[in-house]
Amino acid sequence: MSTIAFLNIGMHGHINPTLPVVAELVRRGHTVTYHTSPAFRREIEATGASVRLYPGGEQPLPDPPTPVTLLESLATASLRLLPTVLDDLRRDGPDLIVHDSSCLWGAMAARELGVPAASSFTTFAFNRQVPSPTHASWDLLAAARGQLGSVRGYLRARRELRRRFDARGLPPLDLLNIRQGLNLVYTSRAFQPAVEHFDESYRFVGPSIGARPADPSFDAGRLRSPVLYASLGTVFGADPKLLRTFAVALAPLGGTVIVSTGQTDPGALGPLPANVVPLRFVPQLEVLDRAALFVTHGGMNSVNEAMQAGVPMLVVPQGADQPMTAARVVELGAGLSIRTEDVDKGSVRALARRLLHEPAFREAAATLKAAQRDAGGYRRAADELEQYMHVAGAARRPATDPARRG
Repeated sequence: MSTIAFLNIGMHGHINPTLPVVAELVRRGHTVTYHTSPAFRREIEATGASVRLYPGGEQPLPDPPTPVTLLESLATASLRLLPTVLDDLRRDGPDLIVHDSSCLWGAMAARELGVPAASSFTTFAFNRQVPSPTHASWDLLAAARGQLGSVRGYLRARRELRRRFDARGLPPLDLLNIRQGLNLVYTSRAFQPAVEHFDESYRFVGPSIGARPADPSFDAGRLRSPVLYASLGTVFGADPKLLRTFAVALAPLGGTVIVSTGQTDPGALGPLPANVVPLRFVPQLEVLDRAALFVTHGGMNSVNEAMQAGVPMLVVPQGADQPMTAARVVELGAGLSIRTEDVDKGSVRALARRLLHEPAFREAAATLKAAQRDAGGYRRAADELEQYMHVAGAARRPATDPARRG
């Protein structure tokens, strides 16, 4: 069996899809190490992987997380983390490094050590037809003019990285799109835009969703159909007034309306209709299995889980890649989208009524559900990594290796 090292950035949306893959690789007998921040230690250890903690504790996101500030953050984090990461990897001796598509230090470590690497795309795959948020563009240039401090920080960090480490072949700018010989994309070919323009190095394995422990505090028996569910994720703090608008707008249309408040205190929403249940944390897969409608921020993990359940969506993008995801949901007929500034009780209720009563939305969601499930999920991702590792290992063996003799 082999040793496989995973390296990632400190965001749930990037780590969560890898966990079922890690658990499957461990089940197959591989030794897996995972380089991460302390906040994710417990859930990673639950997969059977050994955790390697980054120095310095948590790795906070820039505030705000714009493309320019993300570039600076990724470059400076690489400079800070690489010495410790390289020491850990030299001790562990991995046969393969799997890094997030925005984990610059993972890609640099693989080059520095001469270890085969695979990239993990937890959003869409990116290319010229589907540009990433950090691709060279007039919009990025305009944003950079207003964030010159971050630009200078990025340039300083990249110069130092080039001086101290092997940065050959890495994108000079587009750090959300670091590709390798194998690129795992956690959505289906049906949902990926411009899929015909991606080569065979991209494997669209579908959503990586494993079994999750039941939440004993959540009483599924109290849910009354139709179940309507609203969640705006955890990265962008949800305004209590916005959450209250969703709750009040959806209440007349649903049997039970569940509102996930995340970092927001449920009490901040004020008095709510009797059929609205505000909760900080929600067992999302369990709720989506019963839901008739999902109001979501459009994070890829949440959208993948909704498609896996065949639930139509009202997407309210908050930032990052979410407008792109929202546009794809609308394009494929599986939902509708609304800008945050256009949200009010009447607009949300009108759109929700359409999603609940026009059958075309549920039919499109059912088509995507089949495509997502047929893609293979975490088991196929593990298959792809094993095959890639086998091919890469064979290519690295010297001609005198007995395994290569005919």
